[in-house]
Amino acid sequence: MNLSVSRSPSISQSALRNFIEITKFRLSVSVVFSSVAGYLLGADVIDFYILFLLCVGGYCMVGASNVYNQIIERDLDALMDRTKNRPLPSGKMKVQPSFILAAILTVVGIVVLYSINPITAMFGAISIFMYVSLYTPLKTRTPLSVFVGAFPGAIPFMLGWVAATGNFGIEPGTLFMIQFFWQFPHFWAIGWFLFDDYKKGGFFMLPNGKRDKGTAIQVILYTIWTVLVSLIPVLGITGKLYLTPVSGILIGILGIGLFYYALLLYKKKTSKAAKQLMLASVSYITLLQIIYVADKFLR
Repeated sequence: MNLSVSRSPSISQSALRNFIEITKFRLSVSVVFSSVAGYLLGADVIDFYILFLLCVGGYCMVGASNVYNQIIERDLDALMDRTKNRPLPSGKMKVQPSFILAAILTVVGIVVLYSINPITAMFGAISIFMYVSLYTPLKTRTPLSVFVGAFPGAIPFMLGWVAATGNFGIEPGTLFMIQFFWQFPHFWAIGWFLFDDYKKGGFFMLPNGKRDKGTAIQVILYTIWTVLVSLIPVLGITGKLYLTPVSGILIGILGIGLFYYALLLYKKKTSKAAKQLMLASVSYITLLQIIYVADKFLR
């Protein structure tokens, strides 16, 4: 009796830990954060119930994508240092219960997002399909996988606006473009400093397949595009999505910082510089979303 009581907490804690790991909790929360920012930008009146549904549905959809991805890549994950301790390659979870979990998350996510509006559920379903059926298998075949993966990766920011309005137009399209272009310097930076580990699994993440000048130049070009697209709302041509000049200056300052680290990668071509760019890119998109939301409510 005493043994069973003492073991129960450890079993539940282990299950929770596995759930957090296999759904990539931190990544999923960051994606949900983007959706919430998009919702706040699109909503005339904040409905906290809808916001709650967006968070739950969004986490389920991202979590499902991550579980499917890890089921498909479990043998390759076992070859890489950064992924060998994940629940599936380490043996902490089996394929069948993992697939059941992914299926449940998919159904719950689509149903919850559909209860917001059908178009939100549609985009959520598209993101899962593209991430699992296109991006995941292409990662071991071509560097173009990053381009394909940028589509589902850019949906969350846009999804929030669609959840708030039930419509897709120039405003969510602009939010989509910002997060779409941002992903190239972000993921190429990751692909650079994890190059050797990715190579063990046979993943092609860099545009030239090498950590060279050509890749660094492409990082710089996409960084420039990211910053320029981020400033488009200042021009007043993106419908209800508008950014004041003051906020535009703040975004510009963030962009200069991001550009600096892209140039640093070009100059040094080191893993350290790539990691600095990755961290700068995360700071950029997070602070950008905060500035966009703050600009709307403070002006």
